[in-house]
Amino acid sequence: MYSREESKKVRQEFWISFGKNYPRKWLLYNTKIKDFSLKFTFTRKLAEVSIDLDATDEIMRLYYFEKLQSLEAILKNEYLPGAVLAEAYELDNRKIISRVYVTKNGVNIHNKKDWPTVQAWLAEKMDALERFFLEFRDIIEQ
Repeated sequence: MYSREESKKVRQEFWISFGKNYPRKWLLYNTKIKDFSLKFTFTRKLAEVSIDLDATDEIMRLYYFEKLQSLEAILKNEYLPGAVLAEAYELDNRKIISRVYVTKNGVNIHNKKDWPTVQAWLAEKMDALERFFLEFRDIIEQ
């Protein structure tokens, strides 16, 4: 078992390694849409790539979510097979957001043997998610 400090160090090592292995400027928070971000997640249980809609204004959050729902078939068929669209997704801090995500289960950030596979998976899935977002940004923003 890792202490909090050791776990933090391992997470930092992973993301530094990821940045060196996949040196690219990812879009992430720079979508130019308020409360609309693309995220990487890697924990002791899973890896995930997602679009998070975390507007405090529920009407705006649902508005953007409906836009993504209208593009669901394209997203799943051409960009991210297996993507899940969750209108109400509860975060660990109990906040409710909307999330579009794809998950890789059975991996652990503390297991360095998982790192190469997860890094390749994260890069592939985020690249697909970015291409989807950039292709349909105008529709999403309207």
